[in-house]
Amino acid sequence: MEERASIPVLPPIASPLPSYWQVPRSPLANVIESETDKPTKPYDYAIIGSGISGTMIAHNLIEKRPNARIVMLEARETCSGATGRNGGHTKAASYRTYMQHAKTLGKQEALKIARLEYANIIETHQLAETLGIDCENKLCNTVDLIYDKSAFEAGKTAIQALRDDTEEHETEVGKAAWYRIYEDTAQVQEQFFVAPEFSNSTLKESEKLEGAFEYVAGRVHAYRFTTSVLSRCVKKGLQLCTNTTVDSIQPSKQTGNDNIARWDIITKHTTISAAHVIVASNGYTSYILKELQGAIVPMRGQITVQRPGSATKLPTPLPTTYSFIGRDGYEYMIPRPLPSGSQHIVIGGGLARLPDGGASEFGIVDDASLNPAISAYLRETLTGYHGKENWGETADAEAGKRVESEWTGIMGATADGQPFVGSVGFGWV
Repeated sequence: MEERASIPVLPPIASPLPSYWQVPRSPLANVIESETDKPTKPYDYAIIGSGISGTMIAHNLIEKRPNARIVMLEARETCSGATGRNGGHTKAASYRTYMQHAKTLGKQEALKIARLEYANIIETHQLAETLGIDCENKLCNTVDLIYDKSAFEAGKTAIQALRDDTEEHETEVGKAAWYRIYEDTAQVQEQFFVAPEFSNSTLKESEKLEGAFEYVAGRVHAYRFTTSVLSRCVKKGLQLCTNTTVDSIQPSKQTGNDNIARWDIITKHTTISAAHVIVASNGYTSYILKELQGAIVPMRGQITVQRPGSATKLPTPLPTTYSFIGRDGYEYMIPRPLPSGSQHIVIGGGLARLPDGGASEFGIVDDASLNPAISAYLRETLTGYHGKENWGETADAEAGKRVESEWTGIMGATADGQPFVGSVGFGWV
């Protein structure tokens, strides 16, 4: 992995695979505000990246400083990175990291992280509702189906620790430390429409269902949510500049009349100056901030959209979202109701099924191609997890049309799984 982390990070490639979520494209997809070509004066804030992080930073800045001059720079189309290419899942699974966080950071810091993760889910869905955004906004329960005995036991231990360490009200139904544990696998199969074991022709052996955990999560059309919030920001004065790759950030040789130090943002088209630079570029950050090479490593994820068979026994839509967790990795899944009354199933993952834990998918920014080994695996995940009878394909022709869409996207990975938030010498990440 050290070798993969040392690969120099490149900027986003020009022509990625089309993402299921980006159809139809937002009217903001290729906006370039005229002033950004030759700015007449420096900006107060420059935000690099138009995904959910950059957009929410812009939203909050505008709420707090409505008169500030703010520019947002995006290398490709608006929201064309991870936010526009993800699995549509608002889910934290805090129990899976709580014990490690408590061990390395202390219990109080671990609790802060778990509470923040929960609050982020709740407030994202609340904001979508408050703003009236049509983005398939659904707060619901999720279920983790566990296919490894040790993972199931570790999960139960972590859930109990989280319950013990939080306030009593946080263990109430729907709160941050509320979990329902299922040890009766027959009940799990019936309630969540899954098979007693997972089989896939790309694997050497089947994996037995050990149990399940149910808790609060949600699903959302992240591209539509983010571009809708961004549209509001633009109407309030945010200047958006797409198809403008930032190559570097340098201290400016000039200061304004207020004597505030400024920074020059270098692109192929122009140089933009700003008092504050906020880098929200996820897996591409190390291209802009070379000092973070090896600290934030690009990681390619892969997702499919699949259509259940004509004789499916799955309810439409499935009432929960899902994760399928094995010894080393997991898949994540949401239902997406369609206007026709049917549903698409969005499922991604498969990284841990590759040699060396998927090391080949680290250090690259190629979201214009698929990994064929992951494609073969993902194609059989839903019939494997739910069982062929529940999935309901009645002919080979149906199976041949199972996958409706498939694409990849680039995320940022760190050695300890923690985000980089804070000052980096002269800016903010």
